[in-house]
Amino acid sequence: MLRLIPFFTTESQLIAALKRGESRAHKVVYERFAGKMLAVCTRYCANRADAEEVMLDGFMRVFEKIDQFREDGSFEGWIRRIMVTESLMFLRKTKQWRQEISIDETTVEPDYEWADTAVNENDLLRIVNQLPDGYRTIFNLYAIEGYAHAEIAQMLGISEGTSKSQLSRARILLQTSLKKLEQEPGRRLQTETYEKTYRNTANR
Repeated sequence: MLRLIPFFTTESQLIAALKRGESRAHKVVYERFAGKMLAVCTRYCANRADAEEVMLDGFMRVFEKIDQFREDGSFEGWIRRIMVTESLMFLRKTKQWRQEISIDETTVEPDYEWADTAVNENDLLRIVNQLPDGYRTIFNLYAIEGYAHAEIAQMLGISEGTSKSQLSRARILLQTSLKKLEQEPGRRLQTETYEKTYRNTANR
């Protein structure tokens, strides 16, 4: 159910209006979800101008494909999946997701025992955003969207092994940056793991 908003009091009413092509429904959907969807696109595109362009393309796709939404799941989740797809299309078009760093820089496995240490949410978002595009893309798809490596491999046109290795390297880079923060004077750690903290923050 939607909170009370102009013209529509339930999600079903809003979706029905979208399927009729009502412009006021388009406006309501955009105003209701634009903030969250821009955050989704920014996690993949990093550059805000690119993220805004992708988000607008994503909403156009939402309105074009609304007849495909069967109302048997979360409407917001359905929109989010479209935004992720649009973001990946942008990255493939610009070849940004293929950006990698040398394997020699990440020759060890992630320290999963240390991963129980947590960090300030703002610091974590900033550090994840600084990952190379390829690493950030796979980390987001796996840790936030919940895709399996086989699904990620199919989405990006890479091997499952590449997806796993990219995720491992992303975690190593994150841990290296977070350990530096942990050593700063006056740093107060929280209680959640860094991936759980990031997931909770990203899904708000």
